Amino acid sequence: MEPIYITGHRNPDTDSIVAAISYAMLKNALGDRAYTAARIGELSDQTEMLLQKFDFPAPKLLHTVRTQVSDLEYDTPPILSAAVSVYHAWQTIISDSTGVPTLPVTDEDGKLFGMLTPEEIATYDMRFIKNNRIEDVPLFNLLASLDGRLIRAKAEQTVLTGSLVISLPTHAGLPDITPDSIVLCGNQPDVIRHALEQKAAAIIVCESEVPESLLEGEHESCVISTPFDAYSASRLVILAVPVSRICRRENLVSFHLTDYLDDVRELTLKSRYRSYPILDDDDRVVGTLSRFHLLRPKRKRVVLVDHNELHQSIPGLEQAEILEIIDHHRLAEVETDAPVYVRNEPVGSTCTIITSMYFERGVMPSKKLAGLLAAAIVTDTIVFKSPTSTPVDRAMAERMAKIAGLSLEKLGQEIFSVSPTQGNDLEELYFTDFKQFQIAGHSLGISQITSLDTETLSEQKQDFIDLMEREAEQHSYDMMLLMLTDVLKEGTLLIAVGDLESVEHAFNVSFKNHAVFLPGVISRKKQIVPALSLLWG
Repeated sequence: MEPIYITGHRNPDTDSIVAAISYAMLKNALGDRAYTAARIGELSDQTEMLLQKFDFPAPKLLHTVRTQVSDLEYDTPPILSAAVSVYHAWQTIISDSTGVPTLPVTDEDGKLFGMLTPEEIATYDMRFIKNNRIEDVPLFNLLASLDGRLIRAKAEQTVLTGSLVISLPTHAGLPDITPDSIVLCGNQPDVIRHALEQKAAAIIVCESEVPESLLEGEHESCVISTPFDAYSASRLVILAVPVSRICRRENLVSFHLTDYLDDVRELTLKSRYRSYPILDDDDRVVGTLSRFHLLRPKRKRVVLVDHNELHQSIPGLEQAEILEIIDHHRLAEVETDAPVYVRNEPVGSTCTIITSMYFERGVMPSKKLAGLLAAAIVTDTIVFKSPTSTPVDRAMAERMAKIAGLSLEKLGQEIFSVSPTQGNDLEELYFTDFKQFQIAGHSLGISQITSLDTETLSEQKQDFIDLMEREAEQHSYDMMLLMLTDVLKEGTLLIAVGDLESVEHAFNVSFKNHAVFLPGVISRKKQIVPALSLLWG
């Protein structure tokens, strides 16, 4: 069963992470076991603390949802060992129900050794129109191909080398036999005796058993009996060589399960092979693909929570299939190929929406999940002080707190008392809750750090300014903002670089050394972004 990933935005906050976890659990509870929570960024200290507090593991970290080789319904033909005979390989090709004419050949560890097609077998077979000599054919391969019985051989003998000599009953006289000969004959005692006397390399007796009287005494020849006639046996002897001798080993083009289809298409256009081997992480062969598999690839399936903007979402989203969007932000530019389920509500937290869905579907959250949902609502609404907060947020949080046996007030104090500076470098602090926006042709990035006390952070103002200026130049931002939001002061120290004049016009303020305090402003979504959008039209 292919997973359906539920993921929040980049640089995920607590609401984004908990929304993914809780919605996946709701889907699983309703019988849809394919849904799994994921994240596309590192956890903040706040989120990590809450997951530990309520005993939840962090969601799986995804780096992209670009279509990969593992998403394809690739072929899984038989995989040959390099030691098997060409005859066995041919029988495998003609009997394989998958209809794949190209078979991978592997070494004893299952790693790619070469590729084998009917063309390689035919080319090898055609060599023997004018050449009847075989070299170092493994004895066990020969016996398997001939369905033969080994009557006599030296203990140390493992391979056969020599020139084929076929003696038919219709031939007059005895054939010319040397110690280098591999003699194929029928029930012809005189030929067998002559071959033994000449110390032939091997005697293959076709459609007959060898009389014991002929084998009395010491002989150096290897003697084999087979149920095949002399002509068939001669062909089988030729095909008893290992496939390692004839398979293609040069200019091999292979792909790993983790390779992206964009790259695979480009490489297949530069080569003309019919099939390409697929390798796992340990370089073991798991299957093959052809150009046919690239025509209509199966895409990864995702559900977006707490965002709906392409530049805030996971890389490769344009190659994925979006199934649902659950969000409380403005609707932006995400496009879908087909109608999808969208739930977008003007509340302060995505977890408020998901909590409502639990009650709508008659699923009671567990005590620890209720506590986690309450905590997520409290963090995203900044203990219901954010202008995005609604009565619905408070009502849902109170219902979850009652199930979990928690006090929302104490929970809020515990959450925001965690110092965001503990153990974090400056860049990590800035990008923990960072979002990009494209508004009326303007490119801007806004980071927000929320705490009970922002005094310590404000002491690093110049360091933040230097970082923001570097990022703005490197990524061509028109403006970069940092919101140091103080829960107790119910306001934000706004630090900005770039187009300061626009911010001054939007909020009717004046910056002093790139900073200004905005009383009552604590929401990026409800206050900062709308003010700039209104200014820029």
